[in-house]
Amino acid sequence: MTKTNKGEQTRLHILAAGQTLVLQKGFVGVGLKEILAACGVPKGSFYHYFPSKEAFGCALLQQYVDAYVQRLDELLAGTEGGRQRLMRYWHAWIDDPLLGGWAESCLVVKLAAEVADLSEDMRLILCDGVALLTARIAEMVAAGRRDGSLPAGDAPQVVAQALYQLWLGAALLAKLTRDKAPLRQALMTTERLIAP
Repeated sequence: MTKTNKGEQTRLHILAAGQTLVLQKGFVGVGLKEILAACGVPKGSFYHYFPSKEAFGCALLQQYVDAYVQRLDELLAGTEGGRQRLMRYWHAWIDDPLLGGWAESCLVVKLAAEVADLSEDMRLILCDGVALLTARIAEMVAAGRRDGSLPAGDAPQVVAQALYQLWLGAALLAKLTRDKAPLRQALMTTERLIAP
């Protein structure tokens, strides 16, 4: 187990408290005072770790992307066929026994439109994160084709992008309607699209 020094623990604590607030209110909707109150650190400590709120946002998004890709890799690990592993990921968007639905706590869903016009650095972090994610999905599509669990068709990256776009839209609608029906519909559509 890696030991984290006190300074890094404080930085991670600020990011964790900030992530909770940002998921509730969006990036612009959360003020610095609110972040400081939630994590119980003085303003000077915040600025020691993050020179600006935008720098905080960049660190928050990068940490989120890194953790998401790690969770995804853990979820997709295994010896099952590519289709089964891929469907395990989409099911996690709706209901993960450990974390609830991934869609509900997704910063890409929450912030993509908001930060795209606000911060080029934050936009690029999200864009790079989505590229990593769709590359992982494409790997599962390719694996499924190799093992025969997925049908031949468009290039794996094209399929991965189409599936991610479907699910991102469904997650936005689920947030808007406060109902998982759009996610369940995306699941049925995905099952049809990748039926063997």
